[in-house]
Amino acid sequence: MGGRVPASALVRFVDRWIFVLMAAWFVVITLTGFIPTSLEKIAASQAGMRPPFPFMLHAHAVLMGAFILLLLAQAILVATGRQQHHQKLGMAGIVIAPALVVVGCLLVPIIHHQVWGMTQAAPPEAQAELQQVMVIIRNIMLLQIQVGALFAIYIGIALYLRKSDPGMHKRLIFLAVALPLPAAFDRIAWLPNTMPETPLGPILYILLAVAPMFIWDLLRTRKVHKAYSLWLAGFLPSSVLIYLLWNSDWWQATAPRLVGL
Repeated sequence: MGGRVPASALVRFVDRWIFVLMAAWFVVITLTGFIPTSLEKIAASQAGMRPPFPFMLHAHAVLMGAFILLLLAQAILVATGRQQHHQKLGMAGIVIAPALVVVGCLLVPIIHHQVWGMTQAAPPEAQAELQQVMVIIRNIMLLQIQVGALFAIYIGIALYLRKSDPGMHKRLIFLAVALPLPAAFDRIAWLPNTMPETPLGPILYILLAVAPMFIWDLLRTRKVHKAYSLWLAGFLPSSVLIYLLWNSDWWQATAPRLVGL
């Protein structure tokens, strides 16, 4: 017999493992983006070339890493038929997800105040460069608001539907977790990007992150699953708004007030 795998066997394999593969894909993106740059920043901090990382940044990194690894573990449990373990482990997600949102909301003003303090203390010749950094940070705040709000909304809906609509539940979980992934994509130096000039790059990379799952669903069912429609209903309008506000005078004046500056 030839070496070609029957289509039905391949379809069954992907159907069973697609969410495991998606979770592994998210892990690879995260590690590729954060490991090299984190090591560089830690070395710079230890050498006194940059201020120490705030505690909330460490907390956010630990929570985000834990949530993505939990996603992988949950996908493996479902793929291997261990539903009871999946349901028990899911309780950890109910704790980690809101903690992640709260820590993320606290981290935004902390970073703003840290850089603002550096700007005020810097010599005149360095202030122009730091002022430009503040402009970038205020722009990035738009993406952070989008991620925080939509992540909370879609995780909340997914948890509410975990028993009544498992298909919607698992897709919304993955779609929510994809939202913060541009933070990793932006750190992969060899990838093309539009930052900090425009937010188009991060927006497109979110779509790239979820593309394998979307394409497989489309090929299998010949229709767009309702989870994607719900997700796009929040993601696309908010992305357009971010694009319009990026670098605008109004946003640059408003953002500092939102963080108490």
